[in-house]
Amino acid sequence: MDLPVMPPVKPMLAKSVSAIPPGMQYEAKWDGFRAIIHRDGDEVVIGSRTGKPLTRYFPELVTAVRERLPERCVVDGEIVIVHEGRLDFDRLTERIHPAKSRVDTLAGRTPASFVAFDLLALGDGTLVDIEQAQRREALEAALIGVEAPVYLAPATTDIERAREWFEQYEGAGLDGVIAKPLDLPYRPDFRAMYKIKHERTADAVVAGYRLHKSGPVVGSLLLGLHDARGVLQHVGVCAAFPMRRRAELVEELAPLRMETAEGHPWAAWAEEAAHEGARLPGAPSRWSGTKDLSWIALRPERVCEVAYDHMEGDRFRHTAQFRRWRPDRTPESCTYAQLEEPVGYDLASVLSGLA
Repeated sequence: MDLPVMPPVKPMLAKSVSAIPPGMQYEAKWDGFRAIIHRDGDEVVIGSRTGKPLTRYFPELVTAVRERLPERCVVDGEIVIVHEGRLDFDRLTERIHPAKSRVDTLAGRTPASFVAFDLLALGDGTLVDIEQAQRREALEAALIGVEAPVYLAPATTDIERAREWFEQYEGAGLDGVIAKPLDLPYRPDFRAMYKIKHERTADAVVAGYRLHKSGPVVGSLLLGLHDARGVLQHVGVCAAFPMRRRAELVEELAPLRMETAEGHPWAAWAEEAAHEGARLPGAPSRWSGTKDLSWIALRPERVCEVAYDHMEGDRFRHTAQFRRWRPDRTPESCTYAQLEEPVGYDLASVLSGLA
């Protein structure tokens, strides 16, 4: 491979803001695997956000790239899987599997798509140092008439349209809106763009915690919600506490600490079969590798309010943010029924650019 921009490349990133800023280019925030694709003839490298290759996990995209992207190019975008008209992140994570036979099976059963939204190189020329508006024009020209499973991400400079997208696209499983300054060069591994995401709150049961990697203080609180059967399901964690607060939480939660997990709703977390019928903490993960997923059980008696952006199936898609304790709420009242459901939206309309 001999391209003007060579792998690995870490993508340009975005920082969170509370409102859509004016005077920029706006796109959907896709909920998938960020990927930079290098193509030099038949040679294809798909790089992850960290620079590690994803190529072996998406053989169907390697074929699609050879058929649909320019002969020599470097394209930034997102790998997604569409299921029942929505993005499905859980099915996407299933693709990170050590067995080639399993990867090949899933590539046929739930094929991935690639949504392109930036162009870093074309032919023998690099575009990294030119401004965003020009890169977008070059991307549109390079991908004119492109066909599935490769898509050109819809973009606009109309802030009112962006606000409509922010409300509508969530129903298709998208994650918010990205705003890009029009004069911005491509800045790898730097938070030079802006992301605007939905924030909602929910009352959740605190049923355990994990220790912080630095020592015997709280790293994250384990959160639960009751399903329609009254079973407490693990829905995610809240973290990002100041170090002093982490130490305080150990003392604050000490009266609830259980000597063992016996009798706890998630007592069976260490049994692999138990994860098939319920969502429990500490589930085996190919992403976490050797990371310690053990946790300290608490009697599920305390309720806290957390902020979250959106759900992925029956769990919080990202780490929730602690807001406050809710001594006025009972654990039994913390159910999925309190969660706001976004209005459904046709993902095909988003991908076609007709939304």
